[in-house]
Amino acid sequence: MKHKIKEQRSSQKVAEFLEKNSLHKKDFAQMIGVTLSYVYNLIDDTMPFSTRSTTLERIATVMDINPEEFEEYKIPQEPILQDDTIELLKSMIKEKKMSIVTFLKAFPRKKRVEIVDMLRGAYPIPIDFKELTMIGQILDLDKHDIYNIWEERIKQVLETNGMNIGQNSALLNSMFECAKKHINL
Repeated sequence: MKHKIKEQRSSQKVAEFLEKNSLHKKDFAQMIGVTLSYVYNLIDDTMPFSTRSTTLERIATVMDINPEEFEEYKIPQEPILQDDTIELLKSMIKEKKMSIVTFLKAFPRKKRVEIVDMLRGAYPIPIDFKELTMIGQILDLDKHDIYNIWEERIKQVLETNGMNIGQNSALLNSMFECAKKHINL
């Protein structure tokens, strides 16, 4: 006789977790950033379970499980980056009167999806100088233009990660002068 394993509903998972861990619903609500009534709705089997990715990820984190364990979880769309260097790249493609298809076909097949994702804002311009050089060669840019894009991108990365560009200008200038020498500018 075969036994079917019934998939546990998400609301049941949460309710059992709260009970097993003696976690009050109010505390759980605060941990996941929702109201107490929202938690009651989460564990109410008669109500649809949350489908908000952020909420499900928070619940999963508190429960120490993967969010994919909730049948309602849908992998969220990547955030779209508002990146000046991506906009610069797009304008260079237009300036060279290249279509996106032509631009993409100039890359090895395995690289094209990555370039598409970069153009759509899911990935930033790479900081790897060799990667930028490949893009620059396709756009027929000289080393100075490629270097300028790289320098801007490095500054973005450093600033995004907490570096005060103004207060560290001497360090940055020294680093950039060394980089220019390395690539023979």
